[in-house]
Amino acid sequence: MDGNSIQILVAMICYMAAVICIGLIFAKRANQSSENYFIGGRSLGPWIAAMSAEASDMSGWLLMGLPGLAYWCGIADAAWTAIGLALGTYFNWLLVAKRLRRYSYVANNSITLPDFFSNRFKEKKKVLMLISSLFILVFFAVYAGSCFVTCGKLFSSLFNADYHVMMIIGALFVLAYTFLGGFLAESASDFMQAIVMIFALVVVLVLGTLNAGGLNAVIDNAQNIPGFWSFFATASPEIGADGMQVVSSAGQPVFGAEDAYGILSVLSTVSWGLGYFGMPQVLLRFIAIRKADELTKSRRIATVWVLISLGAAVMIGVVGRAMMPTAHLTASSAENIFSSMASVLMHPLLAGIVMAGILAATISSSDSYLLIAASSLSKNIYQGILRRNASDKQVMRVSRITLLAVALVGMLIALDENSIIFNIVSFAWAGFGATFGPIMLFSLFWKRTTRAGAIAGMVSGGAMVFIWNLLIKPLGGVFGIYELLPAFLFSCIVIIVVSLLTPKPSDEVQAEFEAAKQAD
Repeated sequence: MDGNSIQILVAMICYMAAVICIGLIFAKRANQSSENYFIGGRSLGPWIAAMSAEASDMSGWLLMGLPGLAYWCGIADAAWTAIGLALGTYFNWLLVAKRLRRYSYVANNSITLPDFFSNRFKEKKKVLMLISSLFILVFFAVYAGSCFVTCGKLFSSLFNADYHVMMIIGALFVLAYTFLGGFLAESASDFMQAIVMIFALVVVLVLGTLNAGGLNAVIDNAQNIPGFWSFFATASPEIGADGMQVVSSAGQPVFGAEDAYGILSVLSTVSWGLGYFGMPQVLLRFIAIRKADELTKSRRIATVWVLISLGAAVMIGVVGRAMMPTAHLTASSAENIFSSMASVLMHPLLAGIVMAGILAATISSSDSYLLIAASSLSKNIYQGILRRNASDKQVMRVSRITLLAVALVGMLIALDENSIIFNIVSFAWAGFGATFGPIMLFSLFWKRTTRAGAIAGMVSGGAMVFIWNLLIKPLGGVFGIYELLPAFLFSCIVIIVVSLLTPKPSDEVQAEFEAAKQAD
């Protein structure tokens, strides 16, 4: 390891130490009760609610997956994804946030999503609670895997170390941190990490643009690659027999003819925004905020952060193609373009802080995933179904065992160092969006929704993600769209049809629905 790498490592260790300190500060309060551990006693302020929601949502794919996608095939896929996510962020805060904060409190003070769905429909047999908890465990294990891939790629590329060793070290750090402080530590550190992430993105974008010869030079380079600088076409890197992009004798990457990017592809990609309505790590911030009226301020903060961060991430990929055209010759390697640029452009200590932005994104997401998965099994399945008289102490013990189990599954998923972070995240995102998004919207806004409709919609949405991704999408053509869109629409249809075919909800359920609308 050379002197520069040591300085980068020192800066990152200092950052990690600061994160651990936050965990220790909040550890005592977090362990007072399961409510404090899982949602911080509903005490989040508007800034922490907004910034922690976005930091935990974006994860390492914002600094690695999205720039890598733009670097590899141009702006169309990356930009339309960013547009969909920006719209989804805004409308989720606008439509869902206040209503969920109020309804979750009215519905027997629900502190997890499975709690809310079960209490919303006054379940005696906890079928909704069980199904939603199991889906959370499955998809968050996949999500955790994507975060551990990020850790492995980052550290192995920076320090020329073994990917698997670095991945395991990163996973163990996240696990230890989540053990300590629970939701409050997670949210407080996510606030800091959101600041680090946006700082890292903006600094690398500005310095990279200057290094590449200015904005005009960056755009000229992008326009010279067929389909690269277009919203309705994508670039097509020419791949050689060795599986890497071909480089010409002049030292330039070779691209084939552009591929069309039609309206169906646009709708498919923009549909990423639908995922927000079912994203547990974001929805929990709505439940945990101190006062519902503070969510308006949170919405504005979150929207501005997302617009700047997503825009910068896409453009870093474009700038990277101009600055380092042959640095990364596979789609998987392209996801290191952000760290490559930071290493070249900055003093090692500053580069270490910027690299901490990737670590920040990874930690802020993976701790959320592990914590929510743990709450689903310990609070909802163990205490809610298997042992209803379980004490808080027992619930906390089971939650920590669950943390270990989910982290181990995530590490197994992350063993393949050629995994593409963007692809892993897109599948888990579709899973949550289609499983929980439709039923969340119908639960909050349609009084006629029945428990049977909720169960059918949740199962059909989650199942359709697997069916479409594994069986239908490979057919190509019109079937090649992102699985979230058809699965989300199918779940909506099923909820409506089944609810209309089954008896109306009880008077008690309908009265509580009306009470939630009037709640403070």
